[in-house]
Amino acid sequence: MNLLIKSATVLYPGSPFYQKVADVLIKDGFIAEVAESINADVDVFDAAGSYIAPGFFDLNCNMGEPGLETKEDFSTGLAAAAAGGFTGLALMPDTQPPIHSKTEVEYVLNTTRNKLVDVYPLGTISYKREGKDLAEMYDMYRSGAKAFTDGNSPVKDAGLMERALLYAQGFDALIFSYPEDVAIAGKAKVHEGVVSTLLGMKGIPSLAEELMIARDLYLAEYTGSPIHFSTITTTRSVELIREAKRKGLRVTCDVAAHHLVLTDEALLGFDSQYKVKPPLRTQSDIDALLQGLKDGTIDAIVSQHTPQEKELKEVEFEIAAFGIVGLQTAFSLALQAGLSAELIVEKMAINPRKVLNVQTPDLTTNKPANLVVFNTGQSWTFDKQSNHSKSCNSPFFGQNLKGKILLTCNNKQVFTN
Repeated sequence: MNLLIKSATVLYPGSPFYQKVADVLIKDGFIAEVAESINADVDVFDAAGSYIAPGFFDLNCNMGEPGLETKEDFSTGLAAAAAGGFTGLALMPDTQPPIHSKTEVEYVLNTTRNKLVDVYPLGTISYKREGKDLAEMYDMYRSGAKAFTDGNSPVKDAGLMERALLYAQGFDALIFSYPEDVAIAGKAKVHEGVVSTLLGMKGIPSLAEELMIARDLYLAEYTGSPIHFSTITTTRSVELIREAKRKGLRVTCDVAAHHLVLTDEALLGFDSQYKVKPPLRTQSDIDALLQGLKDGTIDAIVSQHTPQEKELKEVEFEIAAFGIVGLQTAFSLALQAGLSAELIVEKMAINPRKVLNVQTPDLTTNKPANLVVFNTGQSWTFDKQSNHSKSCNSPFFGQNLKGKILLTCNNKQVFTN
């Protein structure tokens, strides 16, 4: 694979060309040369007015395979990831069966090997995600699991979470926490507040998230273990994690892109496409999340890609499934939230790899070409023609979005939109 990318603004931190316009020559999938001007007898991609950066990395991606391929299989899911600028992703274990033994880990790795998008399976904390007994974490780690989480099932038992944190220390693995106290959240579907009252629906209070974060921060401090919080959404959650970082705890966290632009007011029409978990919160929460991104409290932005079959979404709000497909819209939503291209690269390409201890791509000669080219001013429409996912459950479906992924390159493969 030989390609010359012309006139792109470089957003590889540490590169001597950082924030400068340069040409990048790729030969056989490796960076051959980076210079102000290059001439070569290869295919040319004009990136004038666009940026070149390390390929994005998603810390929270759900797919159906194995077992729920009607939602998403690896073929469609990885195509959607490439179209969204991602060259790597952490795969949540919410499958059937869950990724709770080395068998499932090895299946994922073998099935996705040598694809454009690198897949890093996350193993479960508990067997079958039931929250009772620890899963075969060490076996999964030896087979390639990078971290452990029960996905969208919070670990209710504090003792189990403590044992998981201690056990993972033995082989330097990371525990992901999905912060929700189910005893407080109950069976509610939306954020507890003015909108839930107007809708006449029982709400999930912010306290349900914040209590679990407080609990797991205490456990992490007690055990001396690192911990990562998935998809935080509230003002107090940001404050708790900011305080923990000041104390020196090894804590990281992420936020879903849609939680940066959508409030619970979107639910006033009872549109189930806006039904996500954690639920959409308020504008004051969004403001706190954005400040947390800017001051370093929040480490990463994730897609929380959660494909669902049409029959599970196009039903009454109360019984509709949670989740939206987010791989192709995450970048545009981050731009819509008002974040700079430089900050987006930090939160979607650099920091996620640091969290998962994956090497960050660089733009030096003889290194593999792992990159994305994007334009912050160009618009595109997320519709049936542009959607690469098997599912289309998204409130942004049919909308014109600003910020287009032009090219994604990794593992000697190129994807262009």
